[in-house]
Amino acid sequence: MNILAFGASTSKSSINQQFAAFAAHKLDSKKVEVLDLSKYQLPIYSVDEESENGVPQDAISFYNTIQAADVLVISMAEHNGSYTAAFKNLFDWATRHELQVFANKPMILLATAPGGRGGLGVLETATDRFPRHGGNVLGTFSLPFFGKNFVENEITDLDLAGQFTTFTERMKAALAAPQRA
Repeated sequence: MNILAFGASTSKSSINQQFAAFAAHKLDSKKVEVLDLSKYQLPIYSVDEESENGVPQDAISFYNTIQAADVLVISMAEHNGSYTAAFKNLFDWATRHELQVFANKPMILLATAPGGRGGLGVLETATDRFPRHGGNVLGTFSLPFFGKNFVENEITDLDLAGQFTTFTERMKAALAAPQRA
């Protein structure tokens, strides 16, 4: 099983990048690729830009990277209750190349944030939106108060750690089950 994991942010110190990598490695896969979204340099999406220059190669490369994966683990960074501008722009461009950008890949959606909601706003938005673009969302998990609850690559709150262990066991079982097209 080839897992592609990323935090939906271009921040060099993205807590969602850390959380996505942590979660992906808990799925017992021999191959986990952690993708750095900052490597995709794109103009701001507009119809004019697309009609003049087409879909940028970086958006097509992102799409191709998704296609090469068996499973997606995405931790959604939240800016003002929604996607980060960088992720939204990359997502918009990729869907101009292929609307069903996620191609029915099994997808685990996560979010974390410094505050008590743990990125729930963006997680709810992504859970609603991604299936419209071929996302096969198997489950979601939100980790609140990242700085307090995630230390040295471990969830330190015992209740949250137990919930996360249960969640990853459910995700492993879902990934092992035959997928319906």
